[in-house]
Amino acid sequence: MTKRLFHQNHPILTGIFILGGIFIVCWTGITFFSSMFSPTNSPKADLFSKGAVGIIELKGIIVDPEQIIKDLVSFRVNNNIKAIVLRIDCPGGAVGASQEIFREVQRTDQTKPVIASMGSIAASGGYYAALGARKIMASRGTLTGSIGVIMKFANLEEIFQKIGYKAEVIKSGKLKDTGSSSRALTQTERNFLQNLIDNVHSQFVKDVGKARNLPEEKVRELADGRIFSGEQAKELGLIDNFGNFTDATMEAAAMANLKTVNPQLVYPERKKLSVFNLLAGEQGSALLDLIKPKYPILSYEWSLGR
Repeated sequence: MTKRLFHQNHPILTGIFILGGIFIVCWTGITFFSSMFSPTNSPKADLFSKGAVGIIELKGIIVDPEQIIKDLVSFRVNNNIKAIVLRIDCPGGAVGASQEIFREVQRTDQTKPVIASMGSIAASGGYYAALGARKIMASRGTLTGSIGVIMKFANLEEIFQKIGYKAEVIKSGKLKDTGSSSRALTQTERNFLQNLIDNVHSQFVKDVGKARNLPEEKVRELADGRIFSGEQAKELGLIDNFGNFTDATMEAAAMANLKTVNPQLVYPERKKLSVFNLLAGEQGSALLDLIKPKYPILSYEWSLGR
């Protein structure tokens, strides 16, 4: 009787409890299956006295370079990791983060061979990261290139006018609120941002030229943001060889003088995602990293017109 009255008097609470139970069951299942197939279950590098090839995956939009850098440093100082394959499936991302990954790949390659293996796409910042490797491999149909910089702003001025919203801004200089969504850019602001983008673009061009041993003038001809197929990229000198992930691991093993065509592959250890950790907020920042920031940001990114 009491249970029936509770259900009748508190239908919303009952619904919340039911939905909460469904969420916990679903998340537990996802956690279980993801832990079964997660790289955390890969063998540890210290189990292979004869050496192994480390695998680091750069996937999705580049926002925060911290985890990739940690993985590179970890494999670099591990004497049982003889070579590294950086597997890239990435359209690019934030300028600063892309440059940080590039520099760490470059530093790591000075200690042991790093092979960049491109998947379906390794464009803009994804290509930038690959430049630090000793060798770049891709499939003929891989999308790469997109040597360029982009910054986007939302101009909501007309919408704000319709709903009666008006922004009041107090600033220390005329360029302080450049990119405000409440109004259009002034010509002065547009010129300022174009100069900024041109400067960052030149940094990309120069690093491509140095890494690929290409004249800067030639790189500039290619650096208008266009993408290339893997086949076109090889003809232009932007990559070294064709090959899939397995080819890259074999190449890495050969460069490290491992006497095998089937090297042991080691992935970085990852902290397993649990319901408790999620509810405690310990994984919050990791999940937020998967969300593209909504504020304007300088990007080395190919976005197909988005």
